[in-house]
Amino acid sequence: MAQLDTLDIVVLTAILLGSIAYFTKGTYWGIAKDPYASTYAAANGNKAGKTRNIIEKMEESNKNCVVFYGSQTGTAEDYASRLAKEGKSRFGLETMVADLEDYDYETLDTLPEDKIAMFVLATYGEGEPTDNAVDFYEFVTGDEPAFTNAAEPPLGNLKFVAFGLGNNTYEHYNSMVRNVTKAFEKLGAERIGEAGEGDDGAGTMEEDFLAWKDPMWTALAEKMNLEEREAVYEPVFAITEREGLTKESPEVYLGEPNKMHLEGSSKGPFNAHNPYIAPIAESKEMFNVPDRNCLHMEIDISGSNLSYQTGDHIAVWPTNAGKEVDRFINVLGLSSKRDSVISVKALDPTAKVPFPTPTTYDAIIRYHMEICAPVSRQFIATLAPFAPTEAAKTEMAKLGNNKDYFHEKISNNYLNIAQVLEDVEQSEKWSAVPFSAFIEGVNKVQPRYYSISSSSLVQKDKISVTAVVESIHIPGRADALKGVTTNYLLALKQKQEGHPNPDPHGLTYNITGPRNKYDGIHVPVHVRHSNFKLPSDPSKPVIMVGPGTGVAPFRGFVQERAHQIEKGEEVGRTLLFFGCRKQTEDFLYSEEWEHYSKILGDKFELITAFSREGPKKVYVQHRLQEYAKEVNELLEKKAYFYVCGDAANMAREVNTVLGKIIAEQRGIPENKAEDIVKSMRSANQYQEDVWS
Repeated sequence: MAQLDTLDIVVLTAILLGSIAYFTKGTYWGIAKDPYASTYAAANGNKAGKTRNIIEKMEESNKNCVVFYGSQTGTAEDYASRLAKEGKSRFGLETMVADLEDYDYETLDTLPEDKIAMFVLATYGEGEPTDNAVDFYEFVTGDEPAFTNAAEPPLGNLKFVAFGLGNNTYEHYNSMVRNVTKAFEKLGAERIGEAGEGDDGAGTMEEDFLAWKDPMWTALAEKMNLEEREAVYEPVFAITEREGLTKESPEVYLGEPNKMHLEGSSKGPFNAHNPYIAPIAESKEMFNVPDRNCLHMEIDISGSNLSYQTGDHIAVWPTNAGKEVDRFINVLGLSSKRDSVISVKALDPTAKVPFPTPTTYDAIIRYHMEICAPVSRQFIATLAPFAPTEAAKTEMAKLGNNKDYFHEKISNNYLNIAQVLEDVEQSEKWSAVPFSAFIEGVNKVQPRYYSISSSSLVQKDKISVTAVVESIHIPGRADALKGVTTNYLLALKQKQEGHPNPDPHGLTYNITGPRNKYDGIHVPVHVRHSNFKLPSDPSKPVIMVGPGTGVAPFRGFVQERAHQIEKGEEVGRTLLFFGCRKQTEDFLYSEEWEHYSKILGDKFELITAFSREGPKKVYVQHRLQEYAKEVNELLEKKAYFYVCGDAANMAREVNTVLGKIIAEQRGIPENKAEDIVKSMRSANQYQEDVWS
């Protein structure tokens, strides 16, 4: 009887398990793989099991040209994609684009001689590599890079092309492309064409790139016996409408950056691929004028594993303004499809879909495309064949081929792509343009970086941000040019103050985020570490120059020194040169400086320059000259010198004034004083956190 009971139990258990298996199939097991799913959704970069050997990757995907990029803001990545597309369409090259951090470099010495490597390299900050190019740069510029073979010269097989993105307002202009080119040639590699250099400081980056690439292609075609053909648009991505899905379907991305965020289980590490949705604890207006705004925000990171050090940057992930999203959707004739669900799949195994899918047109345009960015002349030429009328086609071709005409009509007015298309053809929609062309030709939205204006010793769980809201009136342009991220932050501030419909400068934002995941005043952020730091010894004197919001990191520095002196530590002399228009309008943190002055006593002095209060305009560099004697004395005591703010004018003039101060106070020639300033920079005694 006992045996029969056991058999009954076994049979019943089998029936039960079979029933569970039947009813859960497709939910917990036996799930059919979505043939349209984007691998972007799960993670970013190389996945486990994928090779880091670029030669293997090229062989298995039948490529003969790889375009590497080192990019911080997305421009170098865009240029790399454009080179790859042009190489394929004009010359029949089998091209691929590669993120430098996705591959190892030891095998570059085994690249076959019938293949070409291109390098598009941005220089970041003071001559530094971009975050994704650090390992590559350290490897190729090292004393003895260890390549796979022991050949001599090590890279005698390598043929390469190089273009750099830089800013002439920085001392180490385009140092990445220069140093990498020098290192490659030292290792025996053969450069084809000139190493190009684009200058963001002069505002000529795009034209520098266009002027460089044509002679480069000529040289490359001659070297590799390439035959040019008529360039035609070939899509990199296939767009498939998913009729069985709606925007309410749980697997559809509505702006979430990855699968963890989609499933509501986002966790760290939080970084440039995975933001933390941070609460804004506090926000307030800093200016006392009706036509300009400056925001102070406190971003709470206590619920994350994020940490920061004084002097670091916080990255804010923006959302495009509803007004611009609507404009873009309307001009393409997508109004009836804005919430249609689509999947995007790469037609080339080496291409990456830049956002997770399935998703909607609205979500792509709102959260993933830099639709308000300046337009490339090359992209205008690409769109010309798809124009809705012959007149529009002619106009687009003229804009794409005539540099001066393009600048007169487009660049000088800072028009975005939808504004250009509206301007060229007002009556007809641009519905013939493949949506894949916009995915390829419009940059991916990039986080915006702001100098943190608080001390991590004082408030480790809250990050302060100080940002001027951009709204610039351009002569000849109908509406003001609006900053994407700062106006988004202003909308968040208005919401926090109880505005039912935040509408900064006539813009609207979906500030509650995808599926209301940002509700309660949240913003997606991550932290980027910086080398802009106080000396480790607090007794060292510091001199800080920061007009306008350039004072942001120095608020953190002074806050930290006040905290240190309260803890009984010895603190060195702390000079802060701050400038603004009028002390009644835009004197940032005026009451706080008084508070810190009481704590720090004669260790701290604030020197102000109010440019519009007197008969002559007075700027921080003028006040610095007035303090020449003390500045020089402090420098002789190994004071650290810091500059934050505008790179093009202020920072350059401060550098010049400092050289003059050293020359005058020490009785030495100016060229020798300039050498002293350069050596200060090399020793990290002179630090800049500047932008153009």
